[in-house]
Amino acid sequence: MTYIRQKFENSVLEITLNRPDKMNSLIEPMAGEFRQALKRAEEQDVRAVLLRAEGKAFCAGQDLSEVVERSSDPGYELGDTVRGTYNPVIRAIRYLEKPVICAVQGTAAGAGANLAFACDITVASLEAVFVQAFSKIGLIPDSGGTWFLPRLAGLARANALYLLDEKLPAERAVAYGLIYKAVPPEDLESTSNELCKRLAAMPTKGFGLYKKAINHGLNHTLDEQLEIEADLQSLAGKTEDYKEGVDAFLNKRKPKYNGR
Repeated sequence: MTYIRQKFENSVLEITLNRPDKMNSLIEPMAGEFRQALKRAEEQDVRAVLLRAEGKAFCAGQDLSEVVERSSDPGYELGDTVRGTYNPVIRAIRYLEKPVICAVQGTAAGAGANLAFACDITVASLEAVFVQAFSKIGLIPDSGGTWFLPRLAGLARANALYLLDEKLPAERAVAYGLIYKAVPPEDLESTSNELCKRLAAMPTKGFGLYKKAINHGLNHTLDEQLEIEADLQSLAGKTEDYKEGVDAFLNKRKPKYNGR
């Protein structure tokens, strides 16, 4: 791979955006490699995923030079890039039945910000800044931005972040409920690695069912969601992780989960 690096160790798949000279701005070949890496994350031996980036910026969103070049094709529409580049990545993260931890070390702009918000747990350096960056060029938030922002931060804050193009420091992103934690820059790597290590040793089969429930719950009524919880709980009760957890509890020992 040219634009994405992968490392697999201790049941954790680390995916690194690796276009630092362009602030890790996304182009179609990079998104394709990203999807390949997320496909690898579906395999049984992967228990957790860490998404990080090389260089000073996390991700500056779309590389505009690519879409300007593609615009010379009379049949091209900007929605083609959204559907082909961003939507498959966001879906892969949300539907992956493993926890996805995101470590943001610097600027996350446009699709880069919404990519971070799509992950299950996002930790950022105190030097990180999130910015929508769409309104100043006449576009709307994509990569799930219009879906995640009002649900996580509330409509009033979502409106301000988009309409006013406000730069959001990491600490305020925590206060808004957009990310989990902000840490000193020197602690970002150890904090995110420790989270991955911890999650990978836990009953990850249940985590996958939890993500299914959360994804459904954002669009269902309470009664519908109660039934989904019952169905998924039945599946959870048939897992090896559940049996191991109960046995360890009853016998007062530390459980050893295998993600099955």
